[in-house]
Amino acid sequence: MKQLLILSGKGGTGKTTVAGALIKLSQARAYADCDVDAPNLHLSMIHTNTPERFDYYGMPKAQIDVNTCIGCGNCEEHCRFDAIIQRNGYVVDPFSCEGCGVCEAICPVNAVSMNPAIAGEQMLYRAAHSVFSTAQLKMGSGTSGKLVTEVKKRMLSSLLPETELAIIDGSPGIGCPVIASLSGVSMVLIVAEPSVSGISDMERIIRTAEIFHTPLCVCVNKADVNYELTRQIERFCEEKHIPFVGTIPYDPQAVTAINDGITIVEIDCPSGRAVRQIYAETLRLLQAGARGIKE
Repeated sequence: MKQLLILSGKGGTGKTTVAGALIKLSQARAYADCDVDAPNLHLSMIHTNTPERFDYYGMPKAQIDVNTCIGCGNCEEHCRFDAIIQRNGYVVDPFSCEGCGVCEAICPVNAVSMNPAIAGEQMLYRAAHSVFSTAQLKMGSGTSGKLVTEVKKRMLSSLLPETELAIIDGSPGIGCPVIASLSGVSMVLIVAEPSVSGISDMERIIRTAEIFHTPLCVCVNKADVNYELTRQIERFCEEKHIPFVGTIPYDPQAVTAINDGITIVEIDCPSGRAVRQIYAETLRLLQAGARGIKE
């Protein structure tokens, strides 16, 4: 089975819009939204069935037993995250606690314990012909990379027979969620935008993918907003021997489709037609085994 990961160096490039379109075109039997901080793939991939829900436990959180605590203040003094505050005794702010365990280690009367804490929720949608895995990290919670790994594992463990392609909508940027998303995929499609920051962030995600020796290809969304920078991205890809699979024009009809809860390939519009060509070229590379970056 092939796994195609859709990434962007920054938010707002249209990554999820492209991902939803590719899922619809390929009729993928397995797909996942690994942007666990702000998942939104479900907005265009409507599911009428109720998902299976699973609590996600991240780092443990400290808890102080007020009946055992002697009020020495050691925990407050040594907490580098200012997570321990005085409020009718010492209590832990769960939003500030990073679960390091220093307070538990230095408490002279063992009044502090580290307890499992729910950091998010996983959802798995099962349909007759597909599975969709996603998750939502709770506000202020860490370990997003670990949750991404769990989202992918749940998708892979729920595959339907004869699944040939899984499409994963990754997170923007190059942080832990992206690194976790890159693990084990067959190829990455990078959705870039023709702006100075867009080019800089595209180069960063390419360098990140290169570390993992992951084959990749690039497309440009809203390409007609700045033709000069679009050509600059094409030249960069040519110099790096990275397959450039096409451009998508700025298209107000894409906004209409998104607001209607459908993908851009479900209506006749310029962006939808462009994505169809990008899908065909990306699929060709994926099936052929794209070489990615040459040294």
